[in-house]
Amino acid sequence: MDEEVALVAADGTVLGGVPRSRMRAENLLHAASAILLRNAAGELYVHERSPLKDWCPSAHDAACGGVVRYGEDPIENAPRELAEELGVEGAVLEPLGTRLYEDETVRVLEYVFEARWDGPVRFADGEIVSGEWLSLEALGALLRDPSWLFVPDTRNLLTSLARDGVHDYVRLLS
Repeated sequence: MDEEVALVAADGTVLGGVPRSRMRAENLLHAASAILLRNAAGELYVHERSPLKDWCPSAHDAACGGVVRYGEDPIENAPRELAEELGVEGAVLEPLGTRLYEDETVRVLEYVFEARWDGPVRFADGEIVSGEWLSLEALGALLRDPSWLFVPDTRNLLTSLARDGVHDYVRLLS
């Protein structure tokens, strides 16, 4: 699906919309949601992306979410993406701010949320093929392994949350 994606400035100002294919081809700065799903034990849900994804196929990720459609509010995007990807509906999302990530493959302003959930997780739309709950310490050890295929924007996001002392994400560094 070549949906219309919201292009943004680094401060979040929406500049217009372009088809997703053009955003990827030209590596244009766009908005996306990034939802970190935690359970009551404090574990983070880590999943493997489908090999059919248009960016970082088959990589692991600890954030679900997706591009913000042109005309869509990130606060509306996040619960929609959480329901589409993990089948989680009704979880309260806590905003954790925005993070800018840019490299040679992606330029994204992420609207970051954390949600607590102890119910079932199901791969509703086929974008995820497997997943498991991991402690922050176990995930931190995996993130320190450069051979472990993990999406770069979420690796950067988790590192910045840990360094900034957000909640207990500092445990990723231990």
